[in-house]
Amino acid sequence: MTVVTWIVLGVLFLVVLPLVMSYNRFVTQRNLVRNAWSNIDTELQRRYDLVPNLVETVKAYAAHERSVLEDVTQARAAAAAQDGTPAEQAAAEAPLVGALRQLFAVAENYPRLVASDSFLKLQHELAITEDRLQAARRFFNANVQSYNTRVQSFPSNLVARLFHFTEDEYFEIEAAVREEVRRPPRVES
Repeated sequence: MTVVTWIVLGVLFLVVLPLVMSYNRFVTQRNLVRNAWSNIDTELQRRYDLVPNLVETVKAYAAHERSVLEDVTQARAAAAAQDGTPAEQAAAEAPLVGALRQLFAVAENYPRLVASDSFLKLQHELAITEDRLQAARRFFNANVQSYNTRVQSFPSNLVARLFHFTEDEYFEIEAAVREEVRRPPRVES
């Protein structure tokens, strides 16, 4: 081989190697984002599984609060049926968060309900789920931020465009339910 051939191979190697490394890093970060999303999905499913039990418990004490119970049931069904982007999922979560907030506000009017073991246990499980959901959301959003920074930064943005890596969406939901379920029960005598 001639010196010119070695120089061409060296230059080609210096161009291709960073390109391959950048591509592989994009793939790794995209997979981290997907894994983080699956953690959120798991916690949302856990919340969806707790809601019917919570509704049934409240129904036993406050059956005439039918509209509140129906709102929670409908909001849960709509949120559980959503299988779109993080922004679409967050939009579907907002009515559920509001309905759960309303449910806990109604529950405060029933001292026996708020003091019942089953309600307290469900309230505790929901608080744990909300904490885990917030941790999963923070982890997901941190991964999205890192990935999006790479998509936007030079020179990796050239690789991103070349291989069609696009920015991901953050998952922003209201953390209001956590505050409601942590409120200590008021028991009136």
